[in-house]
Amino acid sequence: MPEERERQARRDGLPRFGRRLVCWLPAIFLIGGLAFDLLTPTPYTAAPFFSAAPLVAAPLYSLRYTALSAVLSVLAELGVVAFHGRTGGYESYTEAVTVLVVAVLALGINRVVRISDARLASVRDVAEAAQRAVLPLPPDRIGGLDVAARYEAAQTDARIGGDLYAVQDTPHGVRLIVGDVRGKGLEAVEAAVIVIGAFREAAEQEATLEAVAGRLERALQREGSRREGLDQFEGFTTAVLAEVPSEERGLLRVLNRGHPAPLLLCADGTLSELAPRTPALPLGLSEVAGWPDRADESRFPPGAMLLLFTDGVTEARDTEGVFYEPVVRLSGRVFTGPDALLDALVADVAQHTGGETEDDMALLALRRPEG
Repeated sequence: MPEERERQARRDGLPRFGRRLVCWLPAIFLIGGLAFDLLTPTPYTAAPFFSAAPLVAAPLYSLRYTALSAVLSVLAELGVVAFHGRTGGYESYTEAVTVLVVAVLALGINRVVRISDARLASVRDVAEAAQRAVLPLPPDRIGGLDVAARYEAAQTDARIGGDLYAVQDTPHGVRLIVGDVRGKGLEAVEAAVIVIGAFREAAEQEATLEAVAGRLERALQREGSRREGLDQFEGFTTAVLAEVPSEERGLLRVLNRGHPAPLLLCADGTLSELAPRTPALPLGLSEVAGWPDRADESRFPPGAMLLLFTDGVTEARDTEGVFYEPVVRLSGRVFTGPDALLDALVADVAQHTGGETEDDMALLALRRPEG
């Protein structure tokens, strides 16, 4: 049971020492109350300690453990009263009744908290199902290339994020996108659906990545015109578009619109960051400033893997506030395939943050097989 409460405290953002302290607070109050009663003169009472134990246990533990804490608190109070021979005194009855009333109150609080937790868990399940419907896992192999994708939710609440990915085999080659819609909730999911839908259509019809980006830009502009309030003026999506042309598998084209740069991991462990030669604004901000899109070209050697991710990776921080650096953490490492790469990345981010991620992560990896 303490392990379960520690996981809950971890999701609430408490540091490691704080998590362990919170989990053991009921026992600390009970033991502290007994010690206080034994080490202080008779007129002093340990009732506040015994009352605090079930109150602290109520939001942390199940009904069974909260009831156990309540019973132990009442028995401890009756025990110290009997030990000091004050069973007939007015004050002793008042203290015992106070502990009993607080214990019953703690049971009621526990019931309310458990109902709220169950409702939140149900909402999270619905949110996850909606996210999976928007972002189904792609096949393991597309257009002769090995593919893997992940969506790792931060799970700090029940909100649905706007991170997105898609990969598609087209007449022009294998094309893919990873993006992050501004904001959270259903509006972000709606915008993500629009971006993915526009990408799948444009990827089939448009001859260049620049033209695909233009279609996405116009789709977001139409979406923005339907919104009200700030989202109408500030809605945008950072995105990376990539293409492995069907006529030349050793070539890789990348078009970046304000998104974290993808990484190219070679079979020998060397790593390079595919930063855009010309920075560009995110999609949906053409009214602020605009210039022609231009895709950057690089080599895509056999055995190499392309890794795309959202800012949930680069903005993940440890307990000292240090950001996760995928270039540093992944450089020199060799992975057996896209799935192994994404598994290692997710585990490494969790290790860096202590499991306390604050933002969702959408991950997509593509490998050109050797030979």
